[in-house]
Amino acid sequence: MSSEKEEQPSMEIDDSDNVLDLTSCQLHTLDAIELPPTLIELDLTANRLSELDSRIAQLSALKKLSLRQNLIDDSAVEPLSRWDALSDLEELILRDNKLAKVPDTAIFSKLLVFDVSFNEITSLQGLSKASSTLKELYVSKNEVNKIMEIEHLHDLQILELGSNRLRVMENMENFTKLDELWLGRNRIKVVNLCGLTCIKKISLQSNRLTSMKGFEDCVALEELYLSHNGISKMEGLSALVNLRVLDVSNNKLTSVDDIQTLTKLEDLWLNDNQIESLQAITEAVTGSKEKLTTIYLENNPCAKSADYVAVLRQIFPNVEQIDSNLFA
Repeated sequence: MSSEKEEQPSMEIDDSDNVLDLTSCQLHTLDAIELPPTLIELDLTANRLSELDSRIAQLSALKKLSLRQNLIDDSAVEPLSRWDALSDLEELILRDNKLAKVPDTAIFSKLLVFDVSFNEITSLQGLSKASSTLKELYVSKNEVNKIMEIEHLHDLQILELGSNRLRVMENMENFTKLDELWLGRNRIKVVNLCGLTCIKKISLQSNRLTSMKGFEDCVALEELYLSHNGISKMEGLSALVNLRVLDVSNNKLTSVDDIQTLTKLEDLWLNDNQIESLQAITEAVTGSKEKLTTIYLENNPCAKSADYVAVLRQIFPNVEQIDSNLFA
C-alpha cells in the first residue's frame, strides 16, 4: 500500500520557501499542497485546475503567479480581483485557459507582465483598468477585433496581438517606449504605426498588406517581418538604417528595391516571390554586401539556375547560409 507521501505530486521548492514550482503535476486542486506564506513565485503551469485556491489570497509577498495551461474560466478567475493582499503582484500569467474576457486587474498597481494569450477573448475591454506600469502585454491567439482601452499604457515595451481578428492598426500613439509589436496572423491591410520612432521589432506576417509604406518613421527598427502578404513592391525602407533582419518572403515581389542604404542588414528573406535577376539583387544589397550572413531566395525564377548558390557565395563573401545550405 502506497504511503501518503508517495502519492504527493512532485514539486520543486527552494530552500528559502520563496519559489514553488508545480509545473505539470496534473493537479485538480491544491488541497494537498502547502503554500508557504513567504512565497514570491507560484508556478502552476500545465495542471488541471478549474478554480483558484482561496489560500493564494493570503500570499502577500507574491510577485509572480502563473496559471498557464489550466481550465480556468471567467468565473473561476473573478475572485482574484478582490484579493487585495496580492496588490504587489508584478507578473500574472493566465495563458491557455478558458477565458472569454479580460479579467479585472485593477488592484495590481505594480503589474509589469500580463499574459492572456490562447484563450477565447473577443475584446480588449477591461484593459483600461490595467496598471499603467505594465511593460509586457500578451493577448495572442484570441478573437480580438479592435485595439482599444490600452492607450494609457505609456510604459509598454512588448505588445503581442498576433492571431486575432484585427483589421486596423490604431490607438498606439502613446506607446513611445514600445520595443516589440507582434501583429502576425490578423486581417490588417494598411500599416499605421503612429510615429513610433523607438520600436525595434515589428511582425505583420500573414496579414493582407499590399504595400510596405508606413515604416518610414521607425528609424530604430532592427527586425521587420512581412512574410505571407500581397506586397508587390519594396519601398519605404531606405531610412531604416538600423535594420538587421528583413523578411519579405511569400509575397509578390518581382525586384529588390530601396535597401541600398541598409548597411547593417544581416538576414534577408526573399524566398517564394517572383524575382528574376540575381544581378539586380547584387546591386540592391550593395550597402550590406560584407555584412549579410543569411539570404533566402529559393522558389524565385532567379534561383532556378544550377549554380546560383555558388554565384551568391561569390557576391556575398561572409554569407553563412543560403536557403537551407549552411557554410562553415
